[in-house]
Amino acid sequence: MLTKRFFKTKDEVEVTFQVDRNDVDSVEWVAEATGWEPVPMQRAGRGNGPHRLRVRLPKETAVQFRYRFDGGRWENDEAADAYWPNEYGSDNSVVLTHS
Repeated sequence: MLTKRFFKTKDEVEVTFQVDRNDVDSVEWVAEATGWEPVPMQRAGRGNGPHRLRVRLPKETAVQFRYRFDGGRWENDEAADAYWPNEYGSDNSVVLTHS
């Protein structure tokens, strides 16, 4: 799941990425915005809630990303704005920051 917050006075969008999965210990957000370097997502609710990550991305862009579970299994976000093919024969999730 992802939610977006647009600012009237800034050229960026705050995007919150959330994964509601109790069957995984760790979740990383891996995106082109970070040079495909994994960013750990933190568990909310004192370690019992969903994994979340809040990032600011430039307005009017499309950012590809995927989630990596427990350091190995890759999945897309079901709430992504689009899915684009990648060089590995699967798709990447895409978040659009257009208002």
